[in-house]
Amino acid sequence: MVMLVPLRRGRDDRRQAPVAAHDIADLEAELRAAISGEVRFDSESRAVYSTDGSNYRQVPLGVVLPRSAGDVVAAVAACRRHGAPVLPRGAGTSLAGQTCNVAVVLDFSKYMGRVLDIDPARRLCRVQPGALLDDLRGQAQRHGLTFAPDPSTHRWCTLGGMIGNNSCGVHSIMNGSSGGRTADYVEELTVLTYEGHVLRVGPTPDHELDRILGEGGPRGRLYADLRALRDRYARLIRARFPDLPRRVSGYNLDDLLPEKGFHVGRALAGSEGTCVVVLEALLRLIPSPRERVLLVLGYPDVYSAGEHLVEVRGAGPSGLEGIDEQLVDFLGRKGLQREATGLLPEGRGWLMAEFRGETRAEARDRARALMSRLERARRPPAMRLCEEEGEQEQLWTVRESGLAATAHVPGMREAWPGWEDSAVPPERLAEYLPRLRGLLDRFGYKGSLYGHFGQGCVHTRIDFDLKTRPGIDRYLEFVNHAADLVLSLGGSLSGEHGDGQARAALLTKMYGEELVAAFREFKAIWDPRWKMNPGKVVDPYGIDENLRLGTGYDPPSLETHFRYPNDHGSFAEATLRCVGVGKCRKLDGGTMCPSYMVTREEIHTTRGRARLLFEMLQGEETPLGWDNPDVRDALDLCLACKGCKGECPVHVDMATYKAEFLAHYYEHHRRPMAAYSMGLIRTWARLASLAPGLVNAVFRVPWLGAALKRLGGIAPQRSMPTFARRTFKRWFFARPAPAGARERPPVILWPDTFNDHFHPEVAVAAVEVLEDAGYRVIVPRRSLCCGRPLYDHGMLDRAKSALREILDALRPVARAGIPVVGLEPSCVAVFRDELGELFPHDETARRLREQTYLLSELLDEIGYAPPRLDGERAVLHGHCHQKAVLRSDADAKLLRRAGVECEVLDAGCCGMAGSFGYEARHYEISQAVGERVLLPAVRRAGAGTLVVTSGFSCRGQIEEGTGRRPLHVAEVLHLALRRSRRAGHGAMAPARAPRPRALPAAAVLLSAALALGISWRRGWLRR
Repeated sequence: MVMLVPLRRGRDDRRQAPVAAHDIADLEAELRAAISGEVRFDSESRAVYSTDGSNYRQVPLGVVLPRSAGDVVAAVAACRRHGAPVLPRGAGTSLAGQTCNVAVVLDFSKYMGRVLDIDPARRLCRVQPGALLDDLRGQAQRHGLTFAPDPSTHRWCTLGGMIGNNSCGVHSIMNGSSGGRTADYVEELTVLTYEGHVLRVGPTPDHELDRILGEGGPRGRLYADLRALRDRYARLIRARFPDLPRRVSGYNLDDLLPEKGFHVGRALAGSEGTCVVVLEALLRLIPSPRERVLLVLGYPDVYSAGEHLVEVRGAGPSGLEGIDEQLVDFLGRKGLQREATGLLPEGRGWLMAEFRGETRAEARDRARALMSRLERARRPPAMRLCEEEGEQEQLWTVRESGLAATAHVPGMREAWPGWEDSAVPPERLAEYLPRLRGLLDRFGYKGSLYGHFGQGCVHTRIDFDLKTRPGIDRYLEFVNHAADLVLSLGGSLSGEHGDGQARAALLTKMYGEELVAAFREFKAIWDPRWKMNPGKVVDPYGIDENLRLGTGYDPPSLETHFRYPNDHGSFAEATLRCVGVGKCRKLDGGTMCPSYMVTREEIHTTRGRARLLFEMLQGEETPLGWDNPDVRDALDLCLACKGCKGECPVHVDMATYKAEFLAHYYEHHRRPMAAYSMGLIRTWARLASLAPGLVNAVFRVPWLGAALKRLGGIAPQRSMPTFARRTFKRWFFARPAPAGARERPPVILWPDTFNDHFHPEVAVAAVEVLEDAGYRVIVPRRSLCCGRPLYDHGMLDRAKSALREILDALRPVARAGIPVVGLEPSCVAVFRDELGELFPHDETARRLREQTYLLSELLDEIGYAPPRLDGERAVLHGHCHQKAVLRSDADAKLLRRAGVECEVLDAGCCGMAGSFGYEARHYEISQAVGERVLLPAVRRAGAGTLVVTSGFSCRGQIEEGTGRRPLHVAEVLHLALRRSRRAGHGAMAPARAPRPRALPAAAVLLSAALALGISWRRGWLRR
């Protein structure tokens, strides 16, 4: 018989009385006066911090970003005086709702993130709560040490958050460590109670405990209460706490037992901010062998993999993970990790066993010893031993793609956490997996089964209905049955994600009423006023309270420009795409999210902006609908780099959402002048082409150039791009057709505004390279533009009009299957991305998306072998859109094929991002983004090293910031052609056109005046 948990808490719970509005205002004022950190009680900040990675949403009272422990003490004191609850928070990625609450949120990640000290001899480290795990691991690795627990969020999760959550991860079992939870590595914590007491807590031998009790005072009384609690419940603790490596549910009362050294620090680990605030931590490190290999074992199904788990675990791997065929299928449906999943050995369920050693041979020998034993089995698994680092990384990416694979799967209902983190003793996993699958089938739910199988922890996301009352009731029924199942096998409700609100109401099932009462007493000892993250773990909110969706979720159906084909045509569904994993909070590697990397502000993450858009459709904490200044402000520093579309696990597309929002917002507001000066660059470039020398000269006159920049909203520090003496199209249509051209296969070379009007030498080089590759180059005579700059300013009516012209003009080309080749990555990205999002049902749009290439993509696809440039070295920077929606490897492959020694920079965004970096209000952020990696890397490159990048804005940022002139990959290939032909057939003409006859100055000025007048009269500049 299943015991159902109540939907709501009983009458004896400790619900918090709401803090009055005038008290909140007074609290905010006191906080601002008391601390040196930042205090934010605005609706925008509160909305951004209203949820985490869970199903829950609670809007905080305000947010505090402390700069020091003194700030934290002062902030908690102010909250105490006003009766305000407190919630300490790390990266905010919790999946059970423990990092959202109606409280004052303490976010340590911006200012309190230092690794204070590493003691290699004692294998200890001292850290602040906001320190990032990978920062610690990187510093510890220099001493041959590491911190074993490593959740999949290791690049951006904070150690304070890991302590609060008792996190684990892939390598929690390294070196045979017992348990592998963060608690097992806690040596000592410095904590702050709500009452204002700062305590250093750790192991407490009997003589030390006697001394503390004898001293009396707040610490003595607290320790006396803890000892009394332990003594009352010791028998039950020993009897009811399951003995398994991944018990994270409940409080760690077992760490108060004498046999565990009355370790108060470890007892507090995993308390989810419900007892104390952690100010500092002393943590244990372990040796980290430098070499590793990965053995992947393929079984007929994931259940068979579970049956062989104990044997594999006995070989002492440093990591032992499992995945099922559904995860691989989901990745395939989403077009993700296809090359990586191709590395998996035959099977429909897999174990991934990592082995480490001081040498590669040592690690390899350990893996091969296991392989030898497995080969002698009656039905041995398929095996693949990966020694090459790249292959290992690819396969680990498959496992780490669990969340990406299981959220927003095409053709399936949306999946959610809620039973995503159960754990059983590893030896019982083979029994648990098929029974869990049977339970899912019984309820009609779908979910992939994967996780830390080596420690019996199973992850999944399940397609619960969390919007209707029957669906929510069925969800509650399921978790009751699932809890009974896992507990019948001696397991834990949570294996690493914690209880929060999602599982806390089930703790009575796991521990019984008496031990849950002990949990309540434990919290009361630390937090007698019940103000630390109330309603989580102890006396919790009901599992179905505070749902982010719930029965009241009814967002308006807004008319949109983009059609959102991957979100069922719904902007509201698009705002739900973010699942809160927080990858956009990483500070290094990749592109996402450049504004966060330099500001470290949650609102400038992809996640923060997505949450604000969600709140915009609720209309509670921020105005309902498009006329929303909070959203406008949050999107202002979005560089529209598309890094999120390429790197976010669920492909949140903030560049598209920004364009959509601005299009509607500016229906009722005047656009800034930069929208016209930069957004309409095609118009100005065509006018300037009448007398480019004059226009360039105007901008070189100091006072006149400065005035024009100021008028156009352009940063005074920026140099304006120089208009070419002759456009590419004029050069192209004036040149004679090459001999035998008609017999060659045709290719359309797209003459984008930037390479037509500013850098025609790039397009000229591309023509000659394409002809060398055997193509007949065709350039459209009709004036066409993809409208790339228009999207950044929300000019979507204009953009759609421009795309309709393209669809009309290129329809014969699309039907004939002729490739369209572009040189500017952002323009090619329009064909591959925006075109389909705006016209998802247009057959010509579909065909153009499939047959449009970057120059390097096409040349690599046909296997073009350029002439050699042996001895040349290059640093290569990829354009953001190229990395996000195109192929980012083709440039490097071509350069290396030409014999160029090529270093690909992991520099993220250049910071210019189209017009973003030209705008006066964005200049400082733009420069900070560029100076983060790219510009210093270019300055370090030798004078003889080629600097290569294909993006117009990237080239401008590099040239302004370093004085180096970057080359487009077309120019490098053209350089190879020139050298080859000089060597074999005489000199080749440079890829530049002769200077044309300039028109009189009056002509261009008159044309410009007429254009501006007509534009204003028709209202174009007022839209």
